[in-house]
Amino acid sequence: MMVISCNHQNREMQNDTVSSDQQLFYVGTYTGGESKGIYKYALNEKGELENLGIVAETINPSYLALSKDGKSLVAVNEKDLGTITAFKIQGDSLIHQDQVSSGGIHPCFVTINERNEILVANYSSGTVSLLTLEENGSLSDLKFIEQHTGKGTTDRQQGPHAHSAYFLPDSKQQVVTVDLGTDELWFSELQNDKMIITDTLAMGPGAGPRHLAFHATKPIIYVLNELNNTISLVKKNKDTYELGQSYSTLPEGFNGFSKAADIHLSPDGKFLYASNRGRNSIVIYRVLDNGSLKQIGFESTRGQDPRNFSLSPDGNFVLVANQNSNNIVCFQRDSSTGKLSFLNDVEAPEPVCILFEN
Repeated sequence: MMVISCNHQNREMQNDTVSSDQQLFYVGTYTGGESKGIYKYALNEKGELENLGIVAETINPSYLALSKDGKSLVAVNEKDLGTITAFKIQGDSLIHQDQVSSGGIHPCFVTINERNEILVANYSSGTVSLLTLEENGSLSDLKFIEQHTGKGTTDRQQGPHAHSAYFLPDSKQQVVTVDLGTDELWFSELQNDKMIITDTLAMGPGAGPRHLAFHATKPIIYVLNELNNTISLVKKNKDTYELGQSYSTLPEGFNGFSKAADIHLSPDGKFLYASNRGRNSIVIYRVLDNGSLKQIGFESTRGQDPRNFSLSPDGNFVLVANQNSNNIVCFQRDSSTGKLSFLNDVEAPEPVCILFEN
């Protein structure tokens, strides 16, 4: 694997064009075609997008995470013998620091907490790995690998498939992992660099849970289920979690192929968004006072197979990565209605992850 910094021409271009009113973001990709790795883009106050060039050549960086101090970026390398790569953010460049095993096959998600602990979800092996980002920017050896067991009811669920893993926002020691293969959320507690499984919560046969969104002020987790195209409410009741109502991500009467991909709340917690691959749309919900959802509309993603999408840090824009039409689309977001308005798009090779720099 080769890792590079921005070349001199890209660096000069960035210095000439990036201004204080621009928000910068990284794009993770699949590298089976034209893509070479991780790219950097800019979003200005008018919602215009600009490609600032490649910042690191690395294999299938399909998910990215930033350290809390903003000095390091960590990427999964989604392949048979999965790896995790750490980069130092230095000006306009990503400087390769380290690479270690992901502890499984096809890592597809990574996150870092304020203590620089890292969780990695390995899809094909159904494992979740724990490691740390060291002060010098290197990666520790794997501290623990949590192996899931079980299976679901569909052809995609012949074994466990850990799709994402999160540090619970109201606890420094608890972790929740989303397993598409077993139709479950797995709850664990960190104890002496180990992950001790404490509970599981079933999402329903064939749901295929994929990602989560945590409400900032309500004790609610919104679970995006890929296979049955729903969002399920999970409510915390003291120290336990209970499954609540589920909501479709698709219009009533839609019978075509579609699979849900990503989910995010607006900064104020008033609106929830999810992406649909197949129908190629973003579904928009209003979050009611009790945390339940009211579907208020859809917006075409102007591309094929939207994977990850992201709200800009100020909440004014929504950027969507359309993997199979090779473009990133920018929408203006109305903070009072939650609705999206198309602004423009930019070419991007097989984009699958959008990560803002701040």
